[in-house]
Amino acid sequence: MKNTLSLVNRARIAFGAALLAAAPLVPANDFITVASTTSTEQSGLFKHLLPAFTKATHIDVHVVAVGTGQALDMGRRCDADVEFVHDKAAEEKFLREGFGVKRSDVMYNDFVLIGPRSDPAHVKGLGIDAALKKIAEAKPAFVSRADKSGTWAAEVRAWKHAGIDIEKTKGPWYKETGSGMGPALNTASGMNAYLLADRGTWLSFKNRGDLEILVEGDPELFNQYGVMLVNPAKCPHVKKELGGKFVDWVLSPAGQETIASYRIGGQQLFFPNAMR
Repeated sequence: MKNTLSLVNRARIAFGAALLAAAPLVPANDFITVASTTSTEQSGLFKHLLPAFTKATHIDVHVVAVGTGQALDMGRRCDADVEFVHDKAAEEKFLREGFGVKRSDVMYNDFVLIGPRSDPAHVKGLGIDAALKKIAEAKPAFVSRADKSGTWAAEVRAWKHAGIDIEKTKGPWYKETGSGMGPALNTASGMNAYLLADRGTWLSFKNRGDLEILVEGDPELFNQYGVMLVNPAKCPHVKKELGGKFVDWVLSPAGQETIASYRIGGQQLFFPNAMR
């Protein structure tokens, strides 16, 4: 009896193996690597945007979310197919160096100055120039990403526009984290500190503690995002066709509508402007 059962089991195993061998393999989706910012990742935009792209094209997207400077350096090392970042001056330099192909505006939002409700520097409701001057005078705790990101570049520009040499002014009150937007917000929450954040990540951030938006709506706080293919002439392994499909899709009406439809608590986080 045992021998009979053993023969039956072996026959079943052999039959199952034959079925597996005969079954056609389902090919994995092609994929591209997109070097992008922590703000697009930590705001939740990509979790909303990328499934729609993959559904439309059957192309998967592997996102490496770092500061914009680091994302552009990935392109210079030929470690990415597409750049999706937010520091236009740095992006244009990337293009001049020959590493990018035709940068396009894709969407925008804005930066906001976050700080404690007690507002020890008394900046609430001011423009960003006046607010930074007051912070530089009062020297309350201030968190800076200091990570070569687009947000950090915007912060540096804002200090300069306000007439403040932050390298000479900063001291123990000025905390440089070298981290992404989410960790920097966590640090600010723990220290009850001021910092400049992109609105998208702030809206998706849960650990706010005593922090709130104190300065917003200043034209100097405009935050433009751009997208471009890494140049295959510089980087022969760039997936030109697949990457080009991603760029074309996010700039298309379907991609722009998908960006516009992303909301948290009813608030729109990013505003498409590729068609302008």
